[in-house]
Amino acid sequence: MNKRFLLPISLVVGIAALIVVTGVFAGTEVKDVIRFENEAYKKHKRPITVFSHKKHHDDYLKKYPEFYESPCGECHHDKDNKKLVNLKEGDEVKNCIECHKKPAFITGKKARKLTKEQKREYHGNALHDNCKDCHKKYNKTYKKKSKSEGYAPNTCKTCHPKEKKKK
Repeated sequence: MNKRFLLPISLVVGIAALIVVTGVFAGTEVKDVIRFENEAYKKHKRPITVFSHKKHHDDYLKKYPEFYESPCGECHHDKDNKKLVNLKEGDEVKNCIECHKKPAFITGKKARKLTKEQKREYHGNALHDNCKDCHKKYNKTYKKKSKSEGYAPNTCKTCHPKEKKKK
C-alpha cells in the first residue's frame, strides 16, 4: 500500500472507531443521587424523596447479595412489570412517568375501587409500591426495626423528611 494513503486511512478508521465507542457508552452515566421530583406535578404535597444508587446498588448489594435477584431489575421493570434482569449499569432506562403517566398518588375510596394494575397507572402509586414493597421485604428478611441500623424507611415521614431550613 502506498505510504501517503496510510495516514488518511488511519485517521478515518480512528474517527470511525471513536464514533462507535462513543455510541456504545452514550448512556453510561448513572446519577448517584436522584430527587424524585417531577414537573408533571403542579405541586408536591410532601418533601421530595432522595434516592441514592450508591446506597442501594453498591452498599446493600455487596452486603446482602442474596436479597437481590436482579440488582437493576429490583427497581427497573418492563411494561408488564417484569424485572429487567439483563439491565446493566449505563443502559438506557425510561423515566417512571413515561409509563406511569398519571401524575398523582391515589388513596382512600378512589384507590379501593381500583385493581393493583390500575393503581400502578398513577406515577405516585407506582413509585410507592416499588419502594415500599422492597423496603418491607428487606426489613422483614433481615429483622430490621425502625431504630436499627440499616432499616429501610417505609413511612411518609421517613421517606419524605422535612427539609432542613437554610440559615
